[in-house]
Amino acid sequence: MPEHYSSIGEAVGAAMQHNIRLAYGPGPGPAPHVRYFPPPDADPYSMTGMIARLEVSAHPDDVAAIVEETTRALVGPLPQLTELVAATADWTRARLDFDDPDTTPAVFDLWTKLASVHSMLAYAKEELENTIDGIAALPAETSDPRHHTKVQVKRTRELLHDLMDAEPGTEAEAKRQHAALFRSSGRRSTPRGAEPAPPAVGTTAQPPAADRSR
Repeated sequence: MPEHYSSIGEAVGAAMQHNIRLAYGPGPGPAPHVRYFPPPDADPYSMTGMIARLEVSAHPDDVAAIVEETTRALVGPLPQLTELVAATADWTRARLDFDDPDTTPAVFDLWTKLASVHSMLAYAKEELENTIDGIAALPAETSDPRHHTKVQVKRTRELLHDLMDAEPGTEAEAKRQHAALFRSSGRRSTPRGAEPAPPAVGTTAQPPAADRSR
């Protein structure tokens, strides 16, 4: 890969193509396609757009509206994710074969895990909906920063566009360049679906147990 690019977008695209080739090998056929995420300001109601709008200085009414949009039935990303997990659980359910004692326990355990995730997401939606009025009632002014260090920060990573939108020479731009060099180095990428999930940060309320009778 060349060391210099004419634009940030060209550099990121080249790094993504390089990682895909590392993961899947050159192989025959056309080069793999890269999917680009639009910048947050292109769609303020997308997840990246809503996260970008959710700054510490955002007005309480705006934050409450974002959470409400996230949990809105059918069009909210959280209900859509919940429905996706439900569809996956139902897909697994159709593979249950109680006439085969060798495979039934494993398939049923898989269905149970998916049903548990579905219950967790439904619980998260209910809990988020219960926070909307409280968020809207919070003061618009932030408190003294000395109080902030007493509570753990939950956001653990920046959006890609937080770095891409930075002006050259800034600290964020330096981070972006470092990340691009790291991704395009000799590190071997893992195939799609094999990446480990990031560790949970902090503690959360325990959701109700999965409904095994589904």
